[in-house]
Amino acid sequence: MAQSRDVQVMLGLSKPPIAIGYFVEPPVGVAKYAAGEVPAGCSFWQEAQKGESFYTEQSDHYNCAVGAYSHNIPLPAEREAELGETIGFMVEKNYLREEEVPMIPVLPESPRFVAYGPAATAGFEPDVVTVAAEPVQAMILYEAALRAGAGSITPKIVGRPGCAVEALTMGSGEAAMSLGCKGNRTFTGLVDSEMYVSVPGAKWDAVVDAVVDITGSNESMGEYYAGQKEKFAH
Repeated sequence: MAQSRDVQVMLGLSKPPIAIGYFVEPPVGVAKYAAGEVPAGCSFWQEAQKGESFYTEQSDHYNCAVGAYSHNIPLPAEREAELGETIGFMVEKNYLREEEVPMIPVLPESPRFVAYGPAATAGFEPDVVTVAAEPVQAMILYEAALRAGAGSITPKIVGRPGCAVEALTMGSGEAAMSLGCKGNRTFTGLVDSEMYVSVPGAKWDAVVDAVVDITGSNESMGEYYAGQKEKFAH
């Protein structure tokens, strides 16, 4: 069986896949995040990519009202107005339209704790595995998801907010993609040439195994297509 770390090597990913889990109680054996406040929940993606596993509380997600909304995390009474204020600001800047807000994917249940860590060594069972990938890497990952029964031929894609890919994956039970958003790219350091592929945690191992076959298949097809191109060269 292939491992998560093998996927990073095989595909040449710049960052390791990360595991994300939603819990009613803190996951056993996983430490509480203690490095201070962050501007948004997606900031924790970058922290997990550095190699550490940890869990967060709802209050750790309050600083991004839209991200908290997508995570189905209610803001405390004294901060409830921040969601409307943030959306109003985005509308004012022509970044978002009010009618788009109801279309943002939201987690089906409100998690009391959210854990993050490298998929290979997370120390908890992930609900979602999210991968930062260039388009060609995303192509292979999604083809592997199809092979593993974790996706449909017409992929689900979300733009802003980038973190909503978690809710899209959880709600559909299938792999999904995110083009990222300006905030996510700012807070996670995602480069312009990368996007996200998110896979249901329960199907991640099967997707990893399928990457091996799909990578070989693409190499074979690449040789075939190169030959076809040569036949019609002028």
